[in-house]
This record gives sequence, structure tokens and C-alpha cells, in this order.
Amino acid sequence: MTVPSRNRTGTDAATLLSCAGRRVGRYVHRPRLDARLSPRPYLHPLTTLAGVPVTELMPGDHPHHLGVSIAVPDVSGANFWGGRTFVRGRGPVELADHGEQRHAGWLLRDPDGFVEELGWYAGGAEVLRERRAVAVAPAGDGAWALGVSFALTNVSGAPVSFGSPATNGRPGAGYGGYFWRAPRTERPPRVFTATAEGEEAVHGRPARWLALASDAWTLVFAGATDATRRDPWFVRARDYPGVGSALAWSARVPLAPGASLTRRVVTAVADGRLDRTAAAALARRAVA
Repeated sequence: MTVPSRNRTGTDAATLLSCAGRRVGRYVHRPRLDARLSPRPYLHPLTTLAGVPVTELMPGDHPHHLGVSIAVPDVSGANFWGGRTFVRGRGPVELADHGEQRHAGWLLRDPDGFVEELGWYAGGAEVLRERRAVAVAPAGDGAWALGVSFALTNVSGAPVSFGSPATNGRPGAGYGGYFWRAPRTERPPRVFTATAEGEEAVHGRPARWLALASDAWTLVFAGATDATRRDPWFVRARDYPGVGSALAWSARVPLAPGASLTRRVVTAVADGRLDRTAAAALARRAVA
């Protein structure tokens, strides 16, 4: 894939986010992005309370990774993830199939969060209407929590379905939904849940919470609804640091006309490298 040139984010429309008066992030709701990146709003940069960056934007290895975003590789054949499309029997292929998420308006906007309406468009037609809520809150012990919920409603007038490279024939690549791209670190971050350790042990499995811990920062991800907790985690640590909650891990997820799908993930952000006991406590506080 030819890497698109990075646009100057200063020309984008953005909203700043603060936790107890301290700036912790930026939400770009009208980005200027190449169509091959599946343009969509994203959170970047996000930092710890001490100012350490915990997101990455358009890295060289995956230019379509945009900090924290809601991205789905296959919505009835439209690519809302960015980059190449995995085609059964052919592998990753560059196609002109990219969708776009467009900011439609604010229902609420404050320094510690917002509620937004968006349209998901493919081929010029609106396929999904989304209501997205983002909230920032203290999480105790020098940490803060980012809550992200999204409700996707099928407004296309016909059945749609969500898929992934895995549902299209690439085993283990069931990503799509809430996704957080973290910065590269000198050594791969430790990844663990309450009962499992290591990328192989946690990838593709559901867990109440999952931690990604580098020497400088720790991210603790937790599903905040029963439906979200049933979704497996997509995890990368060695190749690049990234975590997602997967909507369509092994089978397509249908959505009838007028029906909605809702998920909510809370991510706690802490300075330093937390152990399992501290991560579990932070997860409990974050979703309380």
C-alpha cells in the first residue's frame, strides 16, 4: 500500500478533553484524511495524567490506525477500517471500497465528554447512523478513565452485516469495532488478563478486563456491558501495540433494517507499569 501523506491536523476540527481540569486528549471530529484511510473521527493524542502519550496516529506500519476510533473492516462489503481489504482466496487487496464516517452534530459537548451523532456512508449513501458518547473521569491513584459507547442503527432500508478478515477467510484476524493503537515502546508491552498472560493466551478470547503495560504507561480495557464482555479481544504486542474489542470475531453479525447494535468500552490510563493486582483494581474503579 502506498502510504498517504499525513495531513496537518491543525486544519482539522477538534475538541479538547480534560480530566479534573488537566488536559488528557483531543477528539478530531472532522478529519482531513485520504479516502484509503476510511476517514473517521478519532481520539489523538491521548496522554497519561503526567503527559506521556498513549496513542499513535497513522504509523508507518499501518497508516490507517488512527489513535482510538470505531472502525469496522466489512459492513456489507464496505471497508470502514482503512487500508487493504481481505478477499477470500486472494488475500489483502487494494480496492476502492472505503467508507466514511461523517460528524452530523453534537447532542452534548463539555470538556469532560460529549454525545455525538454520525453517519456512516458507503458509495455516497448512508448505511448506518451512530450515536457516540465519550466521557472522561478520574479513576483514582493518578489514573483516568475513557468511556466510549456507540450505538449503530441500520438506516439503509435493507439488511446489513458486520464482518472481518477472519469471517472472510483469514484466521485470527477478527478485528473491528473499538480499537486503540498505542505507541511503540523500546520493548513490547506486557499483556495480561485476570487469568492469562501473553499475546497468544489472550488474543481472540473474551475477558472482563485486559491490560497492556509498558514501562511508561498501562492501559486497562474493560467491557462495560454484557454484550461487550462477550466480544473477544483482538491483541497485538510484538508486531505493534494495539487492542480492540471485536464485533465479528468468527461469524458475521447481521443487523436488520431499523435495528441497532450497542457496545461500551472503558479504558483506564495510568502512568508506569502496573502489575495484575493494581490493574484489576483499576478496572473495577473504571467501570464502577
